[in-house]
Amino acid sequence: MRVENTYLRGTAVRLPRTLAVADAVAAGECPPGTAAQTGAVSVAVSPDESAAEMAAAAARTVLERAGSTAGDVDLVLHADTYHQGQDLWPVASYIQRAALGNSCPALEIRQMSNGGLAALDLATAYLAAGHGSRDALLTTADRFCAPGIDRWRTDPGTPYADGATALVLSRRGGFARLLSLALHADPELEPLHRGDEPFTDAPFGHRMPVDFDAAKRTFVQRHGLSYAITRAHAGQQTVIKQALADAEIELDEARWIVLPHFGRRRLTSIYYTPFGIDPERTTWEFSRTVGHLGAGDQFAGLDHLVTTGRAAPGDRCVLVSVGAGYSWGCAVVEITDRPDWAGAR
Repeated sequence: MRVENTYLRGTAVRLPRTLAVADAVAAGECPPGTAAQTGAVSVAVSPDESAAEMAAAAARTVLERAGSTAGDVDLVLHADTYHQGQDLWPVASYIQRAALGNSCPALEIRQMSNGGLAALDLATAYLAAGHGSRDALLTTADRFCAPGIDRWRTDPGTPYADGATALVLSRRGGFARLLSLALHADPELEPLHRGDEPFTDAPFGHRMPVDFDAAKRTFVQRHGLSYAITRAHAGQQTVIKQALADAEIELDEARWIVLPHFGRRRLTSIYYTPFGIDPERTTWEFSRTVGHLGAGDQFAGLDHLVTTGRAAPGDRCVLVSVGAGYSWGCAVVEITDRPDWAGAR
């Protein structure tokens, strides 16, 4: 989808303290092989602040940066993947109350690690359709803690991190233009995160903590590894090619490529080698100090580029995501200005 007259007014992150991977290995929490394979240096870990509270904090920061008031925001979308701090509870409404206090629609997006770009796509369409004439507030947040999640072992090879991100999408201008967006889904890969286990009556009915590896092994035994890899690569290719074509650029014309925080081994096999992406043009160094933020990697990576001053006016940034389900997303953004809150002015 080619996008017209839609802008990014602000970005923000809320990251708790970081835990050094070496310390986690020494304490027996992180397997030494995981540390070696991922290249991770540290992971953001929240000792007590819930995902919802981190999201509200990020939302307040981004609204201040964007100069957006409660009357400017026509839509709130919150993307997450795991427990937000309460049961049977509308977390998006909490964020709306804590950060805005207005009466626009506030909705939760549950599309795993593709949730951030899914929310961006829905908000873009919502504003373009005339349901809102000004801004949309997008947030993501997760806290991957025990007993439900083992951040080092639940998804082997991907250290899970705690934190929140926020973005204000606007029809009234901003520091960057949204040029294009593409989403694609392949539900034939949905069992990769479910396996053959029967459905249960309550959370964690099979095992605790969650074990994605067990489900993946079941899927591979039935369909084969090449089947999963081929379909997954095809889905990622589809959205990247579509977003680039709609933005009328080639991948090598993009100054920055923001990838999921999946660790060195997975990035090499999924992106660096097949797509020929140069790690120096990505947010790799940032991602290896933070860890995988669930639905928030793309917003966090873009915020890092802007706040550190690495992304300059004229730079085009490609945001890439994938989430269990399976679904993929890609967006192309062009930086047009250095906002007051950005670095290297």
